[in-house]
Amino acid sequence: MDNPISLRADYKRIQKIRRDNRSPERLTAHYELERTLANRLRNSSREERKHLYTEVYSELFAGLPDHPQNTWTADPKNRRITQKVNMLRRFLSPNSIFLEVGCGDAALASALANNASEVIALDVTDVLIDFASAPKNFRFLGTSGVDIALPDNSVDVAYSNQLMEHLHVDDAEDQLREIVRVLKPGGVYLCNTPSRVTGPHDISCCFTDVATGFHMREYDYASLREIFLNAGFSKVRFPILLKGHWLATPPYPFLRVLEICLMKIPSRYRITVNQIARPLMGITAIGIKGKT
Repeated sequence: MDNPISLRADYKRIQKIRRDNRSPERLTAHYELERTLANRLRNSSREERKHLYTEVYSELFAGLPDHPQNTWTADPKNRRITQKVNMLRRFLSPNSIFLEVGCGDAALASALANNASEVIALDVTDVLIDFASAPKNFRFLGTSGVDIALPDNSVDVAYSNQLMEHLHVDDAEDQLREIVRVLKPGGVYLCNTPSRVTGPHDISCCFTDVATGFHMREYDYASLREIFLNAGFSKVRFPILLKGHWLATPPYPFLRVLEICLMKIPSRYRITVNQIARPLMGITAIGIKGKT
């Protein structure tokens, strides 16, 4: 029998940081539904997950009209998109093919349409996409969660934001191999994902110290670097960004020592550490495909 669900004593502070003003009842309803759906995904077979990703995320958004992705106001949403455009356009040219993996509402892919010859939005569901306002060089591509139905060596730049942590642990490296496959030699994949050092970062953060919602695994610099190299990327870099602006690219050993030190901080202080060290602990990884 599951333990009773109760909010953390400091949940209001976490809500404030996350800019989430829902009632305790609605937070609990979100957590209950997401945890139930996440457990279905965690306990599924590889064959079941070919359709299950689509099912559980569609059910989540349909069951939670007040889910943050359904209720973002235009200004904060537009700020986030502008920051990502600033980050990505340095990698793009008018002839580039851009792929957003886990596109959500595809607002970013659409915003980059003027910076590339084609923008492709990949996801398990298109329920959040406004196709009527999509640019002419926009294309949606469905996926079962791992597969990417594109030819080898066909994409210049791939990007995902808050995706890696949502993949079943048995699927994450398989999807990275797919990304390596579709990238052109010398192509790059930029991946934003929250650090486990300051987690959890899904709805679980208001209830527990461990991610039990749709974050199947939250990574650190070491585990992310390992899985990228195992998947076939020739190089992995970890730039430090602030609001879309590039600050520096510290050497990996420095970042690893930093996160080992931060892991020693008691979990109850992680949300505060996340605010202070956000540029360092909101991980951006750049995987580079070899040219030969």
